[in-house]
Amino acid sequence: MNKIIADTGFWVALANHKDKYHSQAKKCYQLYHPRLITTDYVMAETCHLLLREINAGAQVKFLKAYQIDAFEVFDFKKQYLPRLIELMNKYQDLPMDLADGSLVILAEQLGHGKILSTDQRDFNTYRWKQNKPFENLLFL
Repeated sequence: MNKIIADTGFWVALANHKDKYHSQAKKCYQLYHPRLITTDYVMAETCHLLLREINAGAQVKFLKAYQIDAFEVFDFKKQYLPRLIELMNKYQDLPMDLADGSLVILAEQLGHGKILSTDQRDFNTYRWKQNKPFENLLFL
């Protein structure tokens, strides 16, 4: 069973009823959980945005979802840092942040680029394994 990569924008849209992608995120969550996987860097970014854009309860709800295994978190290891730095240098014009870079590494480790992200510009630009595009399931 393939895991589906989940980006920050997906998690925020799922939690925020006012987000323009909320209904799409909700449908995808129902379809793909518990096959969702993310990184700890995305979790940190998501908690920050949920607290800022919604409230403290939204970030607690997100963490409780992780606690009950609604999604998995990839174990980002120090050995991935040279590749992460290479990616950040390659995409410095966007620029690529730590969370996005960690998702490219995750795609390379999973061997596919199936992702849920509201960030169409960046994930249409990023390539995993040098030349493979992401497939954003949020917009299919």
